[in-house]
Amino acid sequence: MESADVVIVGGSAAGIVAGMTARRHYKDAKITVVRKEKEGQVLVPCGLPYIFGTLGAAEKNIMPDALLSNNKIDLVVDEAASIDRKAKKVATASGKFIEYEKLILATGAVPIIIPIPGKDLENVFCATKDVAYLNGLLKKLAEVKDVVIIGGGFIGLEFADEFKKKGLNVTVVEMLPHCLQLVFDEDFCALAENKLKERGINVKTNAQAEEILGKDGKVRGIRLKGGEELKADLVFFGVGVRPDTELAQKADLKIGETRGIWVDEYGRTSEKDIFAIGDCAEKRSFFTKKPSALRLASIAGSEGRIAGANLSGLRRKNEGVIGSFATIIGDLGLGEAGLTEAGARQAGFDFIIGEVTTPDKHPGSIPGAKDLKMRLVFEKATHEILGGQVSGGPTVGEVVNILACLIQNRMKADEVVTFQYGTHPFLTPSPVPYPIVNAAEIALTK
Repeated sequence: MESADVVIVGGSAAGIVAGMTARRHYKDAKITVVRKEKEGQVLVPCGLPYIFGTLGAAEKNIMPDALLSNNKIDLVVDEAASIDRKAKKVATASGKFIEYEKLILATGAVPIIIPIPGKDLENVFCATKDVAYLNGLLKKLAEVKDVVIIGGGFIGLEFADEFKKKGLNVTVVEMLPHCLQLVFDEDFCALAENKLKERGINVKTNAQAEEILGKDGKVRGIRLKGGEELKADLVFFGVGVRPDTELAQKADLKIGETRGIWVDEYGRTSEKDIFAIGDCAEKRSFFTKKPSALRLASIAGSEGRIAGANLSGLRRKNEGVIGSFATIIGDLGLGEAGLTEAGARQAGFDFIIGEVTTPDKHPGSIPGAKDLKMRLVFEKATHEILGGQVSGGPTVGEVVNILACLIQNRMKADEVVTFQYGTHPFLTPSPVPYPIVNAAEIALTK
């Protein structure tokens, strides 16, 4: 029987970060990661769409195993089959037993497949994190012409944009009135939809897939609710993920309201020597403290840093998820942190907004400059920043991270107006109408 001070089940973003953090804080601990993926087979989660148009192979989207070996973390390539909480050991599918002092579950999530007729036909795919599977999808894309993507969230749109780069006829089917509606306010959703259409991607909103149609066992089309049929050689499900809690449920750990593994503010499950992090773990909103369905690799990394440091002393707390998103469609960057107007309204906040549009370089005549649109949301009574949305170019991602930092530190509008920043003509907007500061100043006038 093997043993370790720390056993981590799952070797993607959450598990790797937890292991690295544990090593930094507990230098002499024996740390073991148990994962199903063979060496050199762990995919970068956020990079999955870019395998198909930008990278060209799943092998170009791999997290290096040196992240483990360089930190003296042992790797067991096997599947964790069960947990004996009393004996404090993990049993694997191959028959091994590994004893632990502390156990971290980082089992991730699995793609949601809508249970409609035809879902088992050949040429129906989803965003499964498996190298051979995704290379199989890549091969199929070379043989087809018409692709329908079910789901107009981040996953669906990023795959749609990459599939289009291969010259395919791509249609996105979204059941809500707008793509990205769970993340952005309507006018930002419209920017995304217009860019998709500009790139030749068909967008069908207020549309629900009812059946995948087949011929000789292969996809030939899709029928929408109401009877409309769309031609398709391949269908891709991009409707999100659900927590993988099978191992936790078999161990009789508490499951939360959003079907993730229940955890406290330190990352501990209902069994105090077992932690859960990443997509398998339940989240709580930073703003309302209610359960949240947010699942992001960035959140997984943060939770890994919390749990990894808490293994032999509770030193870090999780204050709840803010949600910091960014994506790019063609040359249009879109990002959001915290609450949108719609989200603030739904959460019961009385709020004010400040909005500006300014070039993302200065002067605006510098080559490559794009208009950066920003909307900030502040609580009316306290002036605390609640959220922000941004559209523009590639700088959007780091602008959103700045907003997330302001939100996490509960900065008030006056503090945002006076926060210190650096600028450069090629890298940032002008210091005069600097958009974060300017939007906060405008909000204060209201």
